[in-house]
Amino acid sequence: MVPEATLQALGADLAGLDLVWAEPLLSQLSHDQFAYSPLLAQRLQHCVAQLVVRVHQREELIRVAAQCYRHQVPLTLRGAGTGNYGQCVPLEGGLVLDCSGLDQVRHFDPASGVLTAEPGCRLLELDRFLQPQGWALRLSPSTWRSASLGGYIAGGSSGVGSLRWGLLRDRGNLLGLELVSLEAEPRLLQLGPIEAQAHNHAYGTNGIFTAVTVPTAPWQDWQELVLELPDRPTALALGEELSAAALEIDELCYLERRLLERMPDLAGAPAVAGDRLLLLASPAAVPLIEPLSRAAGGQLLWQRPQWPPRGLLLRELCWNHTTLQLRAHDPNFTYQVVLLPEPATAFIEALEARWPGWLHWHLERIRQGGRPRWVGLPLFRWQGEAQLEQLNSAFRQAGGLLFNSHVLSVEAGGSGEVAADQLAAKANYDPCGLLNPGKLRA
Repeated sequence: MVPEATLQALGADLAGLDLVWAEPLLSQLSHDQFAYSPLLAQRLQHCVAQLVVRVHQREELIRVAAQCYRHQVPLTLRGAGTGNYGQCVPLEGGLVLDCSGLDQVRHFDPASGVLTAEPGCRLLELDRFLQPQGWALRLSPSTWRSASLGGYIAGGSSGVGSLRWGLLRDRGNLLGLELVSLEAEPRLLQLGPIEAQAHNHAYGTNGIFTAVTVPTAPWQDWQELVLELPDRPTALALGEELSAAALEIDELCYLERRLLERMPDLAGAPAVAGDRLLLLASPAAVPLIEPLSRAAGGQLLWQRPQWPPRGLLLRELCWNHTTLQLRAHDPNFTYQVVLLPEPATAFIEALEARWPGWLHWHLERIRQGGRPRWVGLPLFRWQGEAQLEQLNSAFRQAGGLLFNSHVLSVEAGGSGEVAADQLAAKANYDPCGLLNPGKLRA
């Protein structure tokens, strides 16, 4: 924690800015959705900033960076706070910089679809801006309504669109950054796609975003589809067939019946009678999806255009909204993230043989390394850290690649390896290690 005298001196030097000193806003602006993990909840619930600054202009942000360096106060960046791993939680107190007020579109090229916008721009609002011009964001989390562009780039990993465009950190999904360093005289840098990659999914540990440049995709009138299948093997086989076909599919999610029975219903959708695939598909894909579903012994139960967004959205039953919806029914549930080997059914059967009925299966279809794969976000009732370690070990023994959702650092939640480019950027743009300390383990 920062000594009180240092904190007061910092506050005096930031006079005139939008400062938050008192509860409950301090806690509210210091936390994200880490409570999905009982381990992170225990570790992070008492981590609170000593001061929050809400900036609305780039010049204000640069001023905050300079004063934090001068007083050697830790600075943690915050977007909309929709992350699940404590990305924006200050581990050492200090100052939280709320960037949600930086919410302007800087530039859009309607010929190429390249967009430059400030980090506080909400993703749904960006799509509202893009849609009349015939474009849309490539990737977005299930928190599309509320998540910010900068927070998603810094703390996200995948989401709706990952079946077509891969993971957020795949090359080509980030084209540039305007970045402020944390130094005595902060530098304002313009980074191209190669240099910007070091800051993609780095939790804001190695630079402060003031603008983000991303590619967009031609707008598509995505249809929300619900397919019901007789059993899991049939559903997964159909999901694999659909993602291998020449069809435009933006989202493909598998949910087993036990999960669906505990989740809210889409407006007008029939009662749950089996396992389901949830899809966002182009109108041109529907005429093939429907007969393929029937041939597999299933049916297309429900269809609705995604745009304009209204009511409960299909994407809000997918990705980590699945966890959110189930925890609203029973807060004892948590989840894990694992990339499944092939065949996926053999992996699931191996886990089921060890823990019959304990895991509630939720899978997402993504593109990883250029080909479709299943990533699992299975849910289970929390039974303690020892049981979690046994589960993690079983995932690995069965051939899964674990992306641990119960850890704090960039490396531990990903491949487990130190990214040299992220470390080099940290040394270059944050020489005193003041940005979000404790999150880049190396």
